[in-house]
Amino acid sequence: MTAKKSQQASRPDPQPGPSSGVTLSAVISSWNKRDDLKANLEGIKKQTRPFDQVVVVDNRSSDGSIEMVRKDFPFANLVVMPHSNYGACETFNIGFACASGDLVAILDDDVVLPPNWAEVMEKRFAGEEETTAILSSKVVEPGMPEEFKNHPEVNRERFMATFRGCASMARRDILEKAGYYDERFFIYGNERDLSARVMNLGCRIKQIPELEVLHSTPFGMKMGKRSLYFHVRNLWWYLFKHCSIGAIFTFFVRQFTSPFRKKTEPIADSVGSIGGIKNITQTRFGLWIAVKATLAAFWGLPYCLKQRKVCKAPDFRLPGE
Repeated sequence: MTAKKSQQASRPDPQPGPSSGVTLSAVISSWNKRDDLKANLEGIKKQTRPFDQVVVVDNRSSDGSIEMVRKDFPFANLVVMPHSNYGACETFNIGFACASGDLVAILDDDVVLPPNWAEVMEKRFAGEEETTAILSSKVVEPGMPEEFKNHPEVNRERFMATFRGCASMARRDILEKAGYYDERFFIYGNERDLSARVMNLGCRIKQIPELEVLHSTPFGMKMGKRSLYFHVRNLWWYLFKHCSIGAIFTFFVRQFTSPFRKKTEPIADSVGSIGGIKNITQTRFGLWIAVKATLAAFWGLPYCLKQRKVCKAPDFRLPGE
């Protein structure tokens, strides 16, 4: 099942929301997080500005998630994948293609939105330039250091080089023009790749810390072989697709010298890669996994070169900058 087929099959016209002629859709990708998904959907029910459409794409969960959504949340448009081997990029893309709202919320299954989230997002978009494509929430996660959570840089409204894919809202027409997530990424790093393509359209991404969202996934890079492999491979693909040769060289010089440089500010738009070196050193055969992921990345180089368009947008930043 592809996003294009799903787009053609089901995109009902929602009724405009109560405050304007703008329509809002929510897209949730879910897999085996029944209790988290239930809390998410309960939060969606409590929104002061109701969503006009809620799409849940379930990756064939085996923990009762599917039955729970059908029984307790009949307002949700549930799409069940034929098996559980799809990546998050593909399941999200199917949700995007089903979404018919002018604005689309991009939500992980394990977030809980504050009751005014949709209302504030709608109002903020109304006051933004049409080139503001995505508004990204402040996300609070287990294990997040207080010095990070409370740092002025994290709590400053600003344009960014990426967005938090667990709790953001985007203009649907720009998502379509940018081409959604690159499904070859499968999982991890897909937000930054999409962001570069959004910026290449002349659009921008803004962080609005007034909206604080709870995310049950622990802070920083998820530890383990799977996470390490896809983070490394997809980082290479991101560099191949969007960065100049000089920028790639500078990036790796900075990575190798980072242990010797004093860090003065948290990296507010790069939390998903925090802990990358730790993952390599603490994961069994971590160095070999990183090498294997790099070899896989170069195997995919022809594809990346076909997609390559160096991003020169003013907001563009490499991870860690």
